[in-house]
Amino acid sequence: MAARKKDIVARIGGDEFTIAQIDAADRTEAEALAQRVITTLREPFVIKDQTVTVGASVGIAMAPGDAIDIAKLMRCADLALYKAKADGRNCARFYSTQLDIDNQARLSLEQALRNAVANDGFDLEFQPVYERLDNSLMGFEALIRLPAFNDEGRISPSVFIPIAEDLGLIGYIGRWVLRKACAAAATWPEHLTVSVNLSPSQFSTGDVCHTVAEALRESGLDPRRLELEITEGLLLGDTESVMEQLGGLKRLGVSIAMDDFGTGYSSLSYLWRFHFDKLKIDRSFMTAYEEAEGNAETIVKTIIALGRSLDMQVTVEGIETDGQATFVRNLDVDQVQGFFYGRPMLESELGRTLLADVRREPPLRDADPQGTATLRKAG
Repeated sequence: MAARKKDIVARIGGDEFTIAQIDAADRTEAEALAQRVITTLREPFVIKDQTVTVGASVGIAMAPGDAIDIAKLMRCADLALYKAKADGRNCARFYSTQLDIDNQARLSLEQALRNAVANDGFDLEFQPVYERLDNSLMGFEALIRLPAFNDEGRISPSVFIPIAEDLGLIGYIGRWVLRKACAAAATWPEHLTVSVNLSPSQFSTGDVCHTVAEALRESGLDPRRLELEITEGLLLGDTESVMEQLGGLKRLGVSIAMDDFGTGYSSLSYLWRFHFDKLKIDRSFMTAYEEAEGNAETIVKTIIALGRSLDMQVTVEGIETDGQATFVRNLDVDQVQGFFYGRPMLESELGRTLLADVRREPPLRDADPQGTATLRKAG
């Protein structure tokens, strides 16, 4: 038994319990109790001849330091529990005032997201993508932005997109980005493409093909000019459903890129099961190359060789310095992207700068006749 006889144990929810540790001497004793709970629950249970394993995350709040009032003490413990879950679960975390600050920031961001959804309050910026060989403009990547709602300035998509997913707002945001990006690209010279990132959550509802088809129909954009970017994490879930939807997107005539390749969940099985049109090498490799970390240069060259052997285009992201640009300039890649070549800009800024200087108009890749027919049916 993890708790002592004089401690009070109560169930307060479906899978949440509270232990009131009476007369705990200090934080060390409280943490020891938490570790006993985690260790005890980690042991396998046998229920009706079935072996079941569970885990436990523990949040710790102490009186009188954290709070005296029972309700406030419970709230402190609850914030600590969320912190334990966020840190990977099966661990214990103590309450701190920073958790209150973080929680308030989260609530403010949630409200800002709801306001942006209700009032069309997002911005869409476009970062240029260039051909490596002659530095000609090939297109843009569309990047959603949440304008500043406090003194800290603009919030990174890496911060607000996961929260939007938690709030169930990603469907609206995904549709908004696709519509805006396609509408903007339809006004550009016809050889320029636009790429849009898709969230794994957009595949969970099963209507991503319809969403893309609607954006193309409304804008009139040639599907060959739209590139959809997914990350490897998407393929960790319901792979068969995802593969089916990716196939549907290909039949629309758009191209599919594997974004952030080489980080996290790389698996060759994804590459032979589905023919991606492009690999985008993650920006972290450029940072590693610049800092001469490990075998970054060798790995980049290996990824490029892999993409070439599978008849894929290859783009290198995150090029920010002359040294990185010089390195990539001598590699067998198709496109380059990063602050060294151009920062993201609002649509209104493109016409005054990059689009005004566009001259070259390379041909588009061949369209899939069946895909074009599919798009007409979807419209």
